Amino acid sequence: MEVQTVESCDDAAIYFPLMNGRYEVKPGMLSFGLDLGNGRADQEVFQIDNNYHNYRQAKLLARRERLSKYYQTCDYTKAVAGAIACLMIERLVQEHPQHFDWQQTPNTRKFHSYLTQETLYLNADWELQQVFTQSSPVCPTYVSTLDALAAQIQEDLSVICRRADGSNWLSAVHLCYPNHWSAEEKIGRDFAAIHAPVAGMEKINRRSDAIVDTMIAREPTVRFAWGLSTDTRLNHHPKAPPHISPSQWQGRKFDLQSPKLYLRIERQVIWGLPEYDTALFTIRTYFRDCSVVKQDSVLRSKLYAAIESMTAESLIYKGLAESRESILQWLISNS
Repeated sequence: MEVQTVESCDDAAIYFPLMNGRYEVKPGMLSFGLDLGNGRADQEVFQIDNNYHNYRQAKLLARRERLSKYYQTCDYTKAVAGAIACLMIERLVQEHPQHFDWQQTPNTRKFHSYLTQETLYLNADWELQQVFTQSSPVCPTYVSTLDALAAQIQEDLSVICRRADGSNWLSAVHLCYPNHWSAEEKIGRDFAAIHAPVAGMEKINRRSDAIVDTMIAREPTVRFAWGLSTDTRLNHHPKAPPHISPSQWQGRKFDLQSPKLYLRIERQVIWGLPEYDTALFTIRTYFRDCSVVKQDSVLRSKLYAAIESMTAESLIYKGLAESRESILQWLISNS
């Protein structure tokens, strides 16, 4: 299932994180809320636009395939789970009061989404007790509060925790829009191990403890990552579903005779909860149509230069080694 590009969605936030014309692997953390040209959307952890229901459907399809393929936890304590649920609900109600409602009694917490018409009933410890829906006779079987809340938003989620001895680990990940990585392979690993396969990460990984400390202890930040895809399918798990061939599933086969190319941009928000030695990491994926991008001479030149600057290792990691020359040729052509 493919989703709309930002050019086809009239209220989507628009980002272009390669204006320096270089492909770089760096933390690149900016202060959360910084105006990047999208007004109020830049101040939101959870961005909602007219593409919402396509994103929601992609999550439901992934969950139905096999939930454990996309959702994993490891030593995800009740206290941390409660703090993450509280943070998410507070931000959703604050950022989108037209879409979400929140009521609390001494024994029950009730969170309602007007987008899905689902009401989540939570206990005093923020644990999911019951789900009621008004829009569908079949309610998704959520296994936790995090699972239920993740199904209400257009972002993927991960939670990193730190122990008293300073070591860290990925304690929860809800990843229905994976960009060629697997929740099952990353859960429980530390920051350095998670990012070890990324070309060019060696210097950053040597400072992994300091980076995790920044994620947890400092003010919230936002960063961006980007790559190229030949489709606008959110789910690019390394393992294809049973009914789709791996070559069709990959989404990185550029055809110069029938060119389709998209910038896959991730907006990542990092929100630390130092009292819990924890940080919430959100991933919002956007697609920009490169056939539109190339019509802007400045954006085209920046994209061309950024691809040209990629190392051989980065090209392999990003799945562009075979198609680099064809893509560069297409970018400067008139077709």
